[in-house]
Amino acid sequence: MPTAPRDWTAPELLQLSGGYWSACALQAAVRLDLFTHLAAAPSATGEAAAHVGADQRGLLRLLEALAALGLVTRDAEGLWSPAPAACRHLARSGSAYLGHIITHHQLIMDAWSRLPEAVRTGAPTRERSSHLDDEAAREAFLMGMYDLANLAAPRVAAAIDLSGRRHLLDLGGGPGTYAIHFCRRHVSLRATVCDLPTTRGFAERTIAAHGLADRITFADADYNLEPIPCGFDAAWLSHVLHGEGPAGAAALVRKAAGSLEPGGLLLVQEFILDDDRLGPPHPALFGLNMLVGTPDGQSYSGTELAAMLTAAGAGDIHRLPLELPNGAGIIAGTMGTA
Repeated sequence: MPTAPRDWTAPELLQLSGGYWSACALQAAVRLDLFTHLAAAPSATGEAAAHVGADQRGLLRLLEALAALGLVTRDAEGLWSPAPAACRHLARSGSAYLGHIITHHQLIMDAWSRLPEAVRTGAPTRERSSHLDDEAAREAFLMGMYDLANLAAPRVAAAIDLSGRRHLLDLGGGPGTYAIHFCRRHVSLRATVCDLPTTRGFAERTIAAHGLADRITFADADYNLEPIPCGFDAAWLSHVLHGEGPAGAAALVRKAAGSLEPGGLLLVQEFILDDDRLGPPHPALFGLNMLVGTPDGQSYSGTELAAMLTAAGAGDIHRLPLELPNGAGIIAGTMGTA
């Protein structure tokens, strides 16, 4: 269904334009690890500034803004504490920490600030270098993907029937989040995470932390350029196609299909656009993220993804009836049933 035009008011447009102020305040606090310090013990401004290595005036302005956003509170004695949600999601001691992905968002903001340049040239504006060393930036991205995937993976694993499947390929699986959740749900399932060698350490630590090192292995490969393992009866491609243009994405689907035995299940998860490509908002905006960050990447519609699976030899292609955050969806097909 086409997205209806919105009758934006002037204040709403100004709020939309200045929304990055709030994002920058959140990201600065996470980069300073402020919430972790405050979760350990309420602190006065000066004590907190000394702990996180900040100027006292600068930190006071930040704390006041965070209080206005409902992320911290100040008691009658002037001691600052994180709100309960900040304790859960923004302190490293929290049960559902999101700091890695928030750090990644901060690291790509410069590229987004140069969006007009990307639109004019059609070329990415994201720089590989940053004020973090490469390993830290890589950790923010990979563990950020782990944080995000953990929000949806339990529901996804519950919705996909892998009973009777023996060996799953998690192609571009990063730290192995989905392989972990699929194997936890199906005790006879094994999995192989196939990704770049620089990902191995993160994946193996995460897999070991879940006690699954005996059932989940890691295979080094640049899956766009090198052969990938074969002999699987299920393949999972989660948020890897959007980094490629149409030809590259289709080639990657064919490569995954080629790793499967007859009757193998091919599963693709992406932020899926409507067929007119005019919504939902997050997949459309994510297409801009691929514009500033990749030479050819983009978001895809359900019809476009289904066509890739069909061209790779899959049949019984359908979208799972599963509502996931940010317009994500899953397209499934079975090899040898076309």
